[in-house]
Amino acid sequence: MDLDGILLVDKPEGISSAKVVSRVKKAAGARKAGHAGTLDPFATGVLVCCLNRATRLARFFLDSEKRYRALMTLGVETDTQDATGTVVAECDPGKPDIAEIRAAVEAFRGKFRQQPPAFSALKHRGVPLYKLARKGTPVQKPARAVQIRSIKVIGVDLPQIELDVTCSAGTYIRTLCADIGRRLGCGGHLKTLRRLKSSGFSIDEALTLEQIEQEAQAGSLAARILPMASALRSMPAAVADRQVVEKISFGRTITTSDLAGPAKGAFKVVDSGDRLVAVLEAGNDPDRYTYCGVFTKE
Repeated sequence: MDLDGILLVDKPEGISSAKVVSRVKKAAGARKAGHAGTLDPFATGVLVCCLNRATRLARFFLDSEKRYRALMTLGVETDTQDATGTVVAECDPGKPDIAEIRAAVEAFRGKFRQQPPAFSALKHRGVPLYKLARKGTPVQKPARAVQIRSIKVIGVDLPQIELDVTCSAGTYIRTLCADIGRRLGCGGHLKTLRRLKSSGFSIDEALTLEQIEQEAQAGSLAARILPMASALRSMPAAVADRQVVEKISFGRTITTSDLAGPAKGAFKVVDSGDRLVAVLEAGNDPDRYTYCGVFTKE
């Protein structure tokens, strides 16, 4: 039987997000699998894997807030802004005191525009930037709006500084570390990165790849997969009766007389068994909803 839902993985170091998804797909025996927000191969932590019909939920997770534990090194700059790159500049970072460090870090709290790194998965004319950079033809994308909601210095052992960062989707932590290093006058790069939270899911809920494969062999993996409705934790819900479920399955117009949804924004529609039926959106028309996705059985 196909398993539709979300599996939370504690991604290990040294493997791509795509490879993690491939192993999860094989272990779960899924027809389709994908992830909601990539992690670089050197990074670890929460990777949201979507199985089968739940792959269509990924769009609802991509813009979510993230939380990271980052270790940065002062005095060394690399072309990738992390420890995997080539060193392009070095200097003695000196011995900035904790007040200087905190001031430099706190300067990045709030909303600002961040320059995406040349080594990133963003695309230029359909080609990932990192491929262009590796060929010696780097492309700089325009700076874009990001937000650091919380940033704390949780450890200092110079030349290393450990940070706890909660930020908007699309924020590059390696760029943040490089910018903090420049603000301190010595440069810097991201040494290690661990994602502690993504899309409302915590690292405490995640399984290692080894645990997932063991659970699959034991026949108990289904119990660890979050149902689609449960995975949309922060989304308001409306319960549909059988008639409305049938209307939705045929893509018919759903009005406010059919469902008591919110006045604005997306919401999930569940049946009497709390199974996800659809995601609808209250928009410009005050009397009818717009379809964002239908999840009745294919």
